[in-house]
This record gives sequence, C-alpha cells and structure tokens, in this order.
Amino acid sequence: MASKSLYEEYEGLVKKRTLFLFSLTLLLLMLVMVSISIGTLKIPLSDVIKALLTPLFSKYFKSNILTLNVIWNLRLPRTIMAILTGACFGVAGCILQVTLRNPLASPYTIGVASSAAFGAALAIILGAGITGWGGQVMVYKNPYFIVFNAFTLSMICSLIIMALSLYKGASPGTTILAGISMTYLFSALTSLLQYFGTTEQIAAVVFWVFGDLGKAEWFDVAITASILFILVPMVFIFSSDYNAVLAGDETAASLGVNVRRLRIMSLAVASLLTATPVSFIGTIGFVGLLAPHIARMAIGSDHRFLIPSALLTGSILLLAADAISRTIVSPLILPVGIVTAFMGVPLFLYLLLSRREKYW
Repeated sequence: MASKSLYEEYEGLVKKRTLFLFSLTLLLLMLVMVSISIGTLKIPLSDVIKALLTPLFSKYFKSNILTLNVIWNLRLPRTIMAILTGACFGVAGCILQVTLRNPLASPYTIGVASSAAFGAALAIILGAGITGWGGQVMVYKNPYFIVFNAFTLSMICSLIIMALSLYKGASPGTTILAGISMTYLFSALTSLLQYFGTTEQIAAVVFWVFGDLGKAEWFDVAITASILFILVPMVFIFSSDYNAVLAGDETAASLGVNVRRLRIMSLAVASLLTATPVSFIGTIGFVGLLAPHIARMAIGSDHRFLIPSALLTGSILLLAADAISRTIVSPLILPVGIVTAFMGVPLFLYLLLSRREKYW
C-alpha cells in the first residue's frame, strides 16, 4: 500500500508539472497575440489573425498592405526574437545555476554581456556597422560587423573562462570567479574605448548596451532559432545528470556522471545561447537569473520539467517586458533592457526573501 501511495503521489506531481507547462504555453500564445496587436498603430486581434493567415490562405483571408507590412516586417520579427531570446536566457541560467551550484549564477555571471558590449564598442568606435540614436541612423561599412564583433568577443571570453576552469579542475568557485574577473576586464576595456570615442560613437555604444528588440530582423531570428533548436534538445538529454549534480559532485560521480565534462559542456552551451541573441539585440539583464527561479518555485528542481519551464518562463518575461516598453510611454518605445532591469530588481528581491532553501 505504501508503494502504491508513493506512486500515486509521484503521478500527481507529474500531472501538476505537466499542467504548469501547458499553462505557460497558453500564456505565451496569448502574449504573442497581444504583443503583435499593440504599438503606435493599434491593430484589433481579428485583424492580427487575418494578417497572420493571409500569406498561407490568401483565397480566404485578406488584409490591407499597411497591416501586413507592420505585422510581418516589424512586429512579428520583434515578437519572435523576444520569445527566442527569453528562451535562450532561461535555459542558460537554468543549467548554470545547477552546474555552478549557485542561485545567483546567470548568463551574465560568465562575462558574456560585458565582452559582447566591448566587441560592439570596438566595431562602433572603429567605424563599422549600423546603429541608431535619437531617430538618426549612422551607417558605416558593414551592417553586421557589430554583430560579428560582439559574438566573437563573447566566445573568446567564454574560452578564456573554460581554460581557467579546466586549469583549476573546473570547480564552480573557479568558474564564477573567472567570469566575474572577465566581466570587470571587458567593462574596463569598453570604458577605455568610450573615452577615445566621439560623442556620437559613445551615444551609439550606450544605446547598444541598453538592449533593443527593435533591431531584430528575420535573419537574426533564423540564426537564433537554429542555435536554440540545436542546443536545447542536447541540454535536455542531460537532465538526469543535472538532477544528480543537485546532490553534490561526489554523489553525482558515484552515479556515473562526469561532473567536470558536464560543467564545461554547460558553460559552453550557456555561452553560445547567450552570445547569439545578445550579438543581435544588445544586453538584456535579469531574465536568465529570474526565469529559472520562478520555474523552480512553481514545480521544483526536476530538470526534466525545469528546463522547458525555464525556457517558457524566460520567453514570457521578455515578451511581457517588451509589451510594457512599447506602451508605457507611447508613442516612444523604451529599450527593453531598461524595462527588464526595472522589473527584475523587485522580482529578484521577492524571490530572494521568499526562496525556499530546500531547492539548494
């Protein structure tokens, strides 16, 4: 009878977690429709549905050219990029927190944001790329040079951290300290570049650092989606290993988990998941830190459910922040990175004060 009771309890827990995932998916779909409809040009939900279906079923649905252009060329890339970026940050934060065994670990702990900002500043101040400030666009030689620089510097930073971690046995403490040192180093280098830049170049760097989904184009969406769809299934395969690591490195090793390899693999995956969207849209904080905590408080630390929950929660957080950024001071559009910072601080303090110690 006792074993049957335990089985029923486990079955109920699985149902609860599955229901939570289903609820997150529904909430995300609702936010997608709201995100596409709001903005300077208000579009009714019925017109949004028509515009989305028109390219596929042109015989049955008709939309005017303005609505089609606004939705397909402006709002849909922005909305999908918000979903993908939030998902990348959520998964990256989830696997970093468990492998580094630190609830404060996030994609920015490993220095990706500061190194990407340095790469972008290097491109802007050297005079290559395209950026905007105050409605004026400054065009340089190559539109994607900033993206290339930001991504390259991010990955160089990640390789340095991985090398330092391997040198010291890939311990969590070494990885975190290496990430913090790289963050300060690249922040100092960015400040040095700004010191020698012109007023317009400094303004462009600052605007890039804010993080803005308005920069997103279909090419950016395709690249980010490819990285996400390749890496997330690979992360999910190791969900049982992540569960074992929760009990400690020694216990995980006794269960056959190669903890050192798992930690380095997770660091590489988290770096790639973070560097890709950051290179396109700039730095956006708090999402990778908050999403795993919110999901963990709702369904616990079983990574078979926590990884997809963190993915969906990250998408929801960033999509909600983007909706706020486009409406709070309409017709002006705030960079979404500013909104996530304002949202993130009170949310993080609440989670910090209400955090249940049994999860760590």
